[in-house]
Amino acid sequence: MYPKIILASSSPYRRELLHRLGLPFDVSHPDADESRLPGEAPETMALRLAEEKARAIANTCPGALIIGSDQVATVDGEIYGKPGNHQRAVAQLRALSGKTVNFFTALCLLDSTSGEAEVRGVPTLVKFRPLSEREIENYLHREPAYHCAGSAKSEGLGIALLSSVQGDDPTALVGLPLIALCDMLRKRGVEVL
Repeated sequence: MYPKIILASSSPYRRELLHRLGLPFDVSHPDADESRLPGEAPETMALRLAEEKARAIANTCPGALIIGSDQVATVDGEIYGKPGNHQRAVAQLRALSGKTVNFFTALCLLDSTSGEAEVRGVPTLVKFRPLSEREIENYLHREPAYHCAGSAKSEGLGIALLSSVQGDDPTALVGLPLIALCDMLRKRGVEVL
């Protein structure tokens, strides 16, 4: 028997990905300030937030393995987060048109008993096609990706916005790198298979 697994996330996408492993788990919504620190690199921010999310619920989950994750979409140090509305999504897609974006996904597995955390970052380089205004509007009307970093939901119609994806783990782009997570869980005695 292995420790209880807790997903420290409010993301339905991460929950859906974790279900693929067939392991029982609970979900807890962490209360973490997701603000960027002054001078903080986007990737550093994501790594910090993944661990902070896991630690935010550690006191209420004794004896558990807690999974925290965070993702940033970044180009030249600029972060493209969840746009939240149509106007900001249009602006993001205009800015990302024709560019290669690093969708950097940070993953933390925290042992709440020992306080030990393993944190990893998994980059995915996504090349956006040059997008016309019509394509941007059509896309957002068909798939309003207002709660997705970079305004593109690659596991849906957003794939049509892209010309290439380069990365070691296809699930990282959706928000939870399962290849890295399986490795981390094995190190803690949890056999997925």
